[in-house]
Amino acid sequence: MTDFAARRTVMVDTQVRPSDVTKFPIIEAMLLIPREAFVPAAMVEAAYVGETMTFAPGRVLLEARTLAKMLDALDLHGNELVLDIGAGLGYSSAVMARLAEAVIAVEPDESLAEDAEAALESVGASNVVVERQPLTEGAPRHGPYDVIVVQGGVETIPQALADQLKEGGRAGALFMDGALGVVRVGVKRQGVIRWRDSFNAAAPVLDGFAKERVFAL
Repeated sequence: MTDFAARRTVMVDTQVRPSDVTKFPIIEAMLLIPREAFVPAAMVEAAYVGETMTFAPGRVLLEARTLAKMLDALDLHGNELVLDIGAGLGYSSAVMARLAEAVIAVEPDESLAEDAEAALESVGASNVVVERQPLTEGAPRHGPYDVIVVQGGVETIPQALADQLKEGGRAGALFMDGALGVVRVGVKRQGVIRWRDSFNAAAPVLDGFAKERVFAL
């Protein structure tokens, strides 16, 4: 029988801690949340591999290093409301549920959303609500949010999402430029999110988050 608890420890010791993630609540959450419960059954043996995992067309589970470093940069607090865009099967939401007061997980795919709800219930993440909404629309009825996190690559952030971030709130997203990407953390000031580069990473660009292409002859 696979010892997933041991694999979690190895993941944290070899992927998370060496990446300058020092906030203990993040490390503790990643040691406690069973990542294998949040991937398709056929992929459980790869749950702790140190790379981004594609689990559905155009959808990924970010590698542990990327998620941990993003959360470290965002510095979530226990009284905050978080919007998790592209939650998939719910792993990122389960981790953030241990760091924040509540998480609204946006997942438009009904099958993924149902599986996410079951997995979240199995780990006692009762402060996560799964919303079946288009990723680009977020979940405005629960907002505004202290923090918005996007689980996948982006080239641009839709205005509908930016509008759901509180004044002074933070956002984290992986901006892609071709095959190269950088995680940026933004703070909303006077209605505008101002971004700063945090670290390099890569992931496929989510549907609806690509820049509009303009072709000229």
